[in-house]
Amino acid sequence: MLITPAYAQAAAGGDANSMLMSLLPFALIFVIMYFLILRPQQKKVKDHAELVKNIRRGDTVVTSGGLVGKVTKVVDDDQIEFEISDGVRVRQMRQMISGVRAKGEPAKEKTEAAKDETSAS
Repeated sequence: MLITPAYAQAAAGGDANSMLMSLLPFALIFVIMYFLILRPQQKKVKDHAELVKNIRRGDTVVTSGGLVGKVTKVVDDDQIEFEISDGVRVRQMRQMISGVRAKGEPAKEKTEAAKDETSAS
């Protein structure tokens, strides 16, 4: 006989510990992928959604196509209107805004404007 009984017994049957050790590298790769790729991407998407939600009149924005303009009107939850040159206004989907370069002054309400005018007089 070429194989001793001790070697034959050790080779036969797989236990739960060896199966766990074979799956451990896959779990480790998934954890590394989560922290290096998925989590930063989720944060980036969340930051962009917050940026788009907070766009208001007077902000200078940059579109994903490279246009730079000043927001003149917030049409609705999906669209804004901005001016890229004197008298040239463009409507753009909010999701296509890639960044805000300068925050504008918040627009005064009519009641605040009336108070300022009466106090200045």
